[in-house]
Amino acid sequence: MTASKHAPLSGSSLVIAAIVLSLANFMVVLDTTIANVAMPTISGFLGVSTTEGTWIITSYAVAEAITIPLTGWLVRQVGEVRLFMISLVTFVVFSVCCGLSWSLGSLVLFRVLQGLAGGPLIPLSSTLMLSVFPRHKSNIALSLWGMTTVVAPIFGPILGGVISDNWKWGWVFHINVGFGVLVMLGALSTMRGRDGPTRRSRIDGTGLALLALFVTSFQLMIDKGRELDWFSSPIITACAAVAVITLIFLIIWELTDPNPVIDLSVFRSRNWLVSTVTLSLMFGIFFGNIVLTPLWLQQQMGYTATWAGLATAPMGILAVVTSPMVGRLLPKIDPRWIVSYGMGVLAVSFFMRAHLTTQADFMSVAIAMFVLGAGIPACMITLTSLGVSDLPAEKVASGAGLQNFLRVLSMAFGSSLTQTYWEHMAKANRAELVASISPGAEQEIVSAAVHAGLSTDSAVTFFSRAVDGQAVMLATNDFYAWAAVLMTLSIGVVWLAKRPKGPLKPSEHH
Repeated sequence: MTASKHAPLSGSSLVIAAIVLSLANFMVVLDTTIANVAMPTISGFLGVSTTEGTWIITSYAVAEAITIPLTGWLVRQVGEVRLFMISLVTFVVFSVCCGLSWSLGSLVLFRVLQGLAGGPLIPLSSTLMLSVFPRHKSNIALSLWGMTTVVAPIFGPILGGVISDNWKWGWVFHINVGFGVLVMLGALSTMRGRDGPTRRSRIDGTGLALLALFVTSFQLMIDKGRELDWFSSPIITACAAVAVITLIFLIIWELTDPNPVIDLSVFRSRNWLVSTVTLSLMFGIFFGNIVLTPLWLQQQMGYTATWAGLATAPMGILAVVTSPMVGRLLPKIDPRWIVSYGMGVLAVSFFMRAHLTTQADFMSVAIAMFVLGAGIPACMITLTSLGVSDLPAEKVASGAGLQNFLRVLSMAFGSSLTQTYWEHMAKANRAELVASISPGAEQEIVSAAVHAGLSTDSAVTFFSRAVDGQAVMLATNDFYAWAAVLMTLSIGVVWLAKRPKGPLKPSEHH
């Protein structure tokens, strides 16, 4: 977007800019998962239940999802670099406020403000990265950005676990001060004066209100659905109705308003639409896996938060290694083949976990996660690049913002549906297992346990836990088997995209 007005950076300036922009994206994406593991600790300190504590996560996700698609409009008002700096400073300030919170109400308020401030940093970090890199190295820029988007959710649970186990919970948020200061100093030294022309336009207040109402009601429905038994709850039914109605009104309003807060005209681009749908499907399934694996390890396999994080961490190794490779291959190979390979690798990783048992060791989980890392950059980087490949320059910020918005919503949707399915299948499997066990066999197992030195009550409890463990294991296997099938089927969607004319060079459109 700014590449045509400002020369690309080179040498140490380019290295510093690449590091600080990657770090800014890493910091904001990290905050989507870092509080998950620490939530029980925070809830205990604030004297609220863990159910109430979920507002810590929900409030941030809602606020971030609202401002991501506003990025294009905000850039036109103040300029890319200026908006980046404003978002960065306010994000760090509200991070400090989160760590100093004295009640659930104050923490939720500061998390909302933190999310509102951080949202624009996600699409801005990618568009600025492409503007500072020379055109022929644009794929490296996108590789670095994609890598941080993939690695940050992995580090979130590990850092959250280590901090809440060893330090005061406030450091879950105060950690952003260190990142923020580094990004600020680097951005001031390399990107000052790189703003494009600004154009003041009125804010689409009605569109903004409809967007906020849609995101809030949708996120509440997704987050609270499991807890309130979905549509048997009048609250969830009301949230769903509000979400559907406001979405319809939002679409109608934005298509007719001369200065829409969300530019829906990007939907006319076939490649943007196909890549966004594919990315949303892929991220929904992928994020369901990111949530489920640590949950299963901690609840059923006896792992601590830190060890559960370490078991999922190997995913980051191949994600880091293959990102630059994808960047180099992007101009040479049909991007649809690269995405097909990436989604195929994800399907293989899910298939490996569809065969785990209750005796699965650390390496069985770690190796499957290691394989997963090879597929994510191929999907993420290529689909992001393909999405903007045929958008005009003035539409890129809006296209990137809307694509990130839909990706964030699909992550929330995938996470909630995964946990709902997992819990439902665990109950269904338990009922099936209990029904298939003959009373005589159950008595024999309990008697054997009593002979081994357990009391009758302990033996019955032991037997019940064994059945529970198998039921949950079967539910986990079911999820990964379906994830493998869905990921394989999703490959077909990307082939609806047109092959870009010539090599894929996203910087030409930024």
